[in-house]
Parts: sequence; structure tokens; C-alpha cells
Amino acid sequence: MDFTFTEEQQAAVEAARAVFSDVAPDRVPSPALTPGAVAEDIDRQLWNELARTDLLGLTLSPDHGGAGLDPIALCLVLRESAKVLARVPLLESCAVAMAVQRYGGSALAAELLPRAGRGELIMTVGANGRSGHDPAELAVTARPYGESDAEPGGVAGGSGGGAGESGWVLDGVQSAVPWAQAADWIAVPAHTDGGRPVLALVPRTRDGVTLADQVSTSGERLAEVRLDAVRVEARELIDADGCWDWLRSLLTTGTCALALGLGERVLAMTAEYTGKREQFGFPVATFQAVAVQAADRYIDLRAMEATLWQAAWRISNDAGGPLPAAGDVAVAKIWASDGVRRVVQTAQHLHGGFGADTDYPLHRFHAWAKQIELSLGPAAAHEEALGDLLAAHPLG
Repeated sequence: MDFTFTEEQQAAVEAARAVFSDVAPDRVPSPALTPGAVAEDIDRQLWNELARTDLLGLTLSPDHGGAGLDPIALCLVLRESAKVLARVPLLESCAVAMAVQRYGGSALAAELLPRAGRGELIMTVGANGRSGHDPAELAVTARPYGESDAEPGGVAGGSGGGAGESGWVLDGVQSAVPWAQAADWIAVPAHTDGGRPVLALVPRTRDGVTLADQVSTSGERLAEVRLDAVRVEARELIDADGCWDWLRSLLTTGTCALALGLGERVLAMTAEYTGKREQFGFPVATFQAVAVQAADRYIDLRAMEATLWQAAWRISNDAGGPLPAAGDVAVAKIWASDGVRRVVQTAQHLHGGFGADTDYPLHRFHAWAKQIELSLGPAAAHEEALGDLLAAHPLG
């Protein structure tokens, strides 16, 4: 299988490297020394630079001012962003924009996408449900209301999977929503009375939306987003078949790209340190026990890379296979979750006490790795999902 990147994709990588080259992972206080969030806002300077270099519109169509590239290009940029622990909602905002472009109506796309590409509008998504263990769409209910309804909750104009022209009412909670306080719009997965998954685009300031602060392992602000009888217009809700499944797969694959970039940076830090640190008159990198551990982690990274691009390719091309694309996404996430954990643990071990020094950035990467490992489900959850897919689609 040929995973050679196109000239446009390679150009995106070069542009991303130029932007991220000036980003320092320790630009904010250490999460180990901060009882709450390390900062109140995203890195606005970096966000504006991403907009200036057209990286926020990378995957949008030219009709919306974008470059028209695919999820593979987004994953390439995310990989570079993780090497510097970029504090921006690049994955969430771009993924939601792609879902709106692919499944949403033309009016919604025209309203949101050009501004998102210019960095004027930030989007995020609630993908963890109420607890992080159950499907996110089950945490919020969506019921239609009709123009003649005096109060929300009526069923005039439709029921179950179809909306009346007037709109919908949302009730429920999405927990651990990333960057929600900085977002202008929040994508909320929900389910109708008939159990059909839908995706609502809700302005953060809409009546009935309340945010409660939460803090991630990496020290970044999350939010519990509560929706109490929140009205959304019909055009703000996407009920196309497969929309939420596709968006979740893209988010999961993007998370794998973050894990890969972080792991590559950590292994490079480890190689640099062990190449300079001497014991008994020799660099510790020359000791067999050190070299073998580093080699094992290099193998982990190559497996993470191969499975990532397989999943990104399936999503980008709607390619068929013996299993649905969700199977390749699950395999990628299994490797990413376990692999990034092993990489940072080995790095911490090979750095010795120096790795725990809060003046050295390794502990920051360790915290981010743990957050990425568990984001959108740990390896065990995706192993279970893969087992279900194999049971439903026997191979051979």
C-alpha cells in the first residue's frame, strides 16, 4: 500500500512546521504546579497565525475559501501541532467544519465555514457524553417542535427522525467538552425519540446553554455543557445518515495523529538526552539496555503511523474493505493509546530524575499523552468495538 503524500499535503506540512517552530511547550504554567487550568484561553496568537497561513481552511472547499484537501492533510498538520503541545482547538474546529461541509445544508455551511477558515469563528464538539463511557449521542435528547407550539416540546411537524420546519429542542449534558469556553459554536450529538443520532450546531451563548468548568489531565480547560430546553433552528441540526459516526471517526483518527506527533517528539528528546548523558565515561545511549528500550518505542511509533494513515485513508476516500472504516479507526486508536503511553513511560525511565524536573518539558508531554490516551475511549474500549465489528463481519 502506497502512503506517499501529495505535493499539496507536503506543502501543508511545511507550512505547519514554519508556524509551530516558534511555539514553546512551556509558554504557560506547568500543569504539575497549577491547581486549576494552566490558562484561561487558547493560544490566540497561534490561532491567528494558523488563520493567516490558511491552515484553518485547509480541508474546506474553495467555495468556502479553503484549499480543498482531505483528512489526511489535517492529520499531517495535527501531527506537527502535537510536537509543540499547541494549545488550540485545531482538531475540533476543523473536524466540525468538515462535517458541516459534508453533511450540513448550504445555508449553515455558508454561515459558518468561511468565517471558520479565517479564524474568526471557533467550533468544538461534545464527544464524551455524560460520563465518557456511553455513546455521546445518548446523553442529549432532540425533539422537534412546530410553529404552532406555544412552548417547546410539541411534536407538530414531525416525530422521531424528521423535524418540523420550526426546529428542535435539546436537553441533556455533554461532559469534558474541549475548549468550550473559547468556542463560538458547539457541535452536540443527540438522539431523537426514535433513537436516531443527529448533530446540532449550537451557539455557546444560546439561551439554555450553561458551562461548568472542568480541567483536563494536561491542565487545559474543559467544560460540562448543559442544555436545558435549548432551541435550535431546523437548519442548525444535521440529521443526515452517518454524520455523527463519520465525525466521531474523524475526531478519533485526529487524536491518533496527535498521539503520533507527541510520541515522535518525546522519542527525539530521549535520544538527545541519552546521547549526551554519560555514565562510566560513555553516553548511556550506547548501553544495550537503553538502546533496546528506545528501539522498542521506535517500533511502537511506526505501528502507530501505519495504522493512522490506514484509518485516515479510509475516511478520506470512503474506501471499502473487509471491515467498515470504523474497524481501521479502532485499530489505529488501540495502537495510539497503548503506544503513546509506552513511549512516555520509557522516556521518563531513561531520563531518570531529570525527566521529573518541572523546568524540563518532558512532564508536560507525559500529561498530554495521558489525556490523549484516554480521549474518545482508551485502548480497551476500542478493542471491544473492534471485537463487535469482527463478530458482525466475519473475515474469510
